[in-house]
Amino acid sequence: MPLPSFDSVMAFVGYALLAVVSFILILGLLMLLVALVSMRRGRFYLPWLLRPGLIMLEGMAKTIWKIGKVDDREISAFSIRMRNQLNRDRFSKVPMKDRAVFLPQCLRSADCPSHLTTEGLVCKRCMRCDIGRSIDELEAQGCRVFIVPGSTFLTRMVKKYRPQAIIGVGCLMEVKEGLDMLERKNLLGIGVVTTKDGCVETTLDWSALMEAVTIKPSTDH
Repeated sequence: MPLPSFDSVMAFVGYALLAVVSFILILGLLMLLVALVSMRRGRFYLPWLLRPGLIMLEGMAKTIWKIGKVDDREISAFSIRMRNQLNRDRFSKVPMKDRAVFLPQCLRSADCPSHLTTEGLVCKRCMRCDIGRSIDELEAQGCRVFIVPGSTFLTRMVKKYRPQAIIGVGCLMEVKEGLDMLERKNLLGIGVVTTKDGCVETTLDWSALMEAVTIKPSTDH
């Protein structure tokens, strides 16, 4: 049986490459449509498509969404909400003692008397910021609370204490990048975005954080 010619092989490779590119474009367009409808209606459609799509095709998606005049921040916020929703059921089944909250140090007062330790900042309850007024309530739920200056501390504490579920607080991009990192490490995470960005004296909706911390299994049947 004669071997296929070089031209035949190259033609096959060309058709295969065209098929792959076409598939990626169709998937990207479908993801765009589903994401736009989900954002407009406030609920998630086809999450099995959106989740891997946003991770694998994020660069392409941003390009397409920019053409559609969808702001990057809206895309990031949508990605965080989607992951929170997708992780909610698994998160609810993790015991409180195996949950850990990571707060950014930018939430503290500019006059905070706490000093940095190997496990982050240790709140002295000086009541100059909302951390001092809320940390006891968070710890009373049974979870660990860390006030950290960056992802290095988060990674170190995760390795040391091995929580099964993590609630990360930060600005929009920090939370998104943190959830990306947790997903790469196969860790379960919920993100809570601060209500004011910046490096000093940022603010947070503490009731939203408490709601995330205390997620319980659904009673719906």
